[in-house]
Amino acid sequence: MLTKRIFYYLIGLSLGSIGVYFFWQKKNASFDYGMDARTLKTIRTKKRMFSEEAKFSMQKNNIDTLIISTILNSGDVDFGKGKPRQKPCAEYYITGKDSLNNIHLYIKRCDSTATIEKIIVE
Repeated sequence: MLTKRIFYYLIGLSLGSIGVYFFWQKKNASFDYGMDARTLKTIRTKKRMFSEEAKFSMQKNNIDTLIISTILNSGDVDFGKGKPRQKPCAEYYITGKDSLNNIHLYIKRCDSTATIEKIIVE
């Protein structure tokens, strides 16, 4: 009797999970619950600006805005190297992943803007 109930429960759970998966996939929803994901999302939603030092580094190292956007989508935020609690503008140190792991961004995030202060290439 108990095994029959568990079996029906697992079938219902599986069907419900599949339904929810397809429903949320069509809505293009994102689940940014981790600290890195939330930080990167708030930086991406702000107006993006570049300091003169960052512009020079982009020209020197042949880095375009597509690479910057890729890092801001999937990078790692190193909270120890930044100042995330600084007021009025928090500062973050972000490292690219995979083939972009040699590129580091130092970003100052204010209320309405995110300024890329430095681009460090190792």
